[in-house]
Amino acid sequence: MQRICHSLTKAGYQVLLVGRKKRGAKPLTDQIFIQKRLRCFTHKGAIFYVEFNIRLFLYLLFTKATILCAIDLDTILPVYFASKMLGIKRVYDAHEYFTEQKEIIRRPKIQRIWKAIEAFAIPRFPSGYTVNNWIATSFEAQYGVTYAVIRNLPRLTRQHNNQLKTIQRNQTTLNLNHLYTQTIDLDLTLNTQEKFFLYQGAINEGRSFETLLPAMKQVDCKLQIYGTGNFINQSLSIINDELLANKVSIFEPLIPTELKQITPTAFAGITLFDAEGANQYHSLANRFFDYIMAGIPQICVDYPEYRAINQQFEVAFLIKNTAVETIAAGLNKLLNDPVLYKRLKLNCLEARKTLNWEQEESVLLNFYKNLIP
Repeated sequence: MQRICHSLTKAGYQVLLVGRKKRGAKPLTDQIFIQKRLRCFTHKGAIFYVEFNIRLFLYLLFTKATILCAIDLDTILPVYFASKMLGIKRVYDAHEYFTEQKEIIRRPKIQRIWKAIEAFAIPRFPSGYTVNNWIATSFEAQYGVTYAVIRNLPRLTRQHNNQLKTIQRNQTTLNLNHLYTQTIDLDLTLNTQEKFFLYQGAINEGRSFETLLPAMKQVDCKLQIYGTGNFINQSLSIINDELLANKVSIFEPLIPTELKQITPTAFAGITLFDAEGANQYHSLANRFFDYIMAGIPQICVDYPEYRAINQQFEVAFLIKNTAVETIAAGLNKLLNDPVLYKRLKLNCLEARKTLNWEQEESVLLNFYKNLIP
């Protein structure tokens, strides 16, 4: 959301980003747009959702705005009712297909409630955008709305640009092995450091931790995880039960600027989702693009959205499923096949010239330009 708010602010819009204050949350970092955190007495369960929705509705009702934008299904009702009462436009920004998540599907009563909210609200949001074609197509088929696709791609920083210029300058004189050495140094992946695989993002149900963690017993490399979520306690139990404490480390979530310093130092990244749940099967995770921008290969499950990008750029080693043996074989393939690894790494450096926010933000700006002539 910071990326979207930053682009809109630079384009001349006045932007207010509203969220909630979580327990133990780090202080907000200075931004060029306004930020507001709402405080709630409850922090989980149905009561939390009710409280947060009421607080958000009341806050929006007394906020001067031209457009209200709901981020995912858990904010859609207060945005809808506030926009109706204020007589202003509204937009839906769907980062995922909320009702098709594994953890929602496994609770039929909960899913029915969220499905009812979805069926009521989305048709009343004729303007919106989402993160991939499958979600956009599904919303159009079910609710008759035509949404834009705006992928949450990382920014191509000045450092990345300088790296690309150096590589391009040397491509005519360096062979593959020399170019690879040059790339390693530029991307801060130090050969003197111990290799480690990286997972960054939410530790949630449906992201294959119950098979990824046991798979590490068959891999001669460490795993560093940065994040937390609803599967954190189960993950810690698996690490303890499988005697993986010396091989797998879980760290507190980092702010984006700190995480960007860690990601390029990893040997490779990991992007896995269970096939159960259409949201997971058709996902297009931020971390998939973050690894590409950092210039590191990754193992990734062979689902449609990832396969389409990999067919164009070949930045990942795709595995057919998330079974323990399959994951272990994929990780070991990257460790033991230097030719494949070098090719994927070079492809990441080339792909990030296209898969970056500087290219994608034009879709966002055109969307709002058409909404506010």
